[in-house]
Amino acid sequence: MAEHHAPLSDAEAQALAERVAERMFSLDRASQAMGMQVACVGPGRAELTMTVRPDMLNGHAICHGGFIFTLADSAFAFACNSYNLTTVASGCSIDFLAPAREGDVLTAVGRERSSSGRTGVYDIEVKNQCGESVALFRGRSYRIKGHIVDSAGS
Repeated sequence: MAEHHAPLSDAEAQALAERVAERMFSLDRASQAMGMQVACVGPGRAELTMTVRPDMLNGHAICHGGFIFTLADSAFAFACNSYNLTTVASGCSIDFLAPAREGDVLTAVGRERSSSGRTGVYDIEVKNQCGESVALFRGRSYRIKGHIVDSAGS
């Protein structure tokens, strides 16, 4: 007999997204090592911050694009896994709009644009502390088997 789950209330979905983010971040050594912090999460959305450190600068004395990409990719991961259904990237792209400099506090805001079956599309905008857009990232997700946390609350 198939197991049937009642839809989650908004509060339950929010609490689940927060539990998933806590678990994911506890295991995400790359995001931790880069100094990222999860500012907020919710169903289909996530916001992460990162301060540009001296060791993140390239030969032009601006933030290496790979670090900006990784911040956006992490926001994408937290947004698309927020439903507690293990989801990975199937592809992504980024457009760099302006440089980020040492000491800038970057914020990546990810939002679900589409989700159907096993696939989804997420847009992430990276801004600096002045609200200026630094990059636009689009990620395509693919849901695989598994969950981040168990339904009992671990």
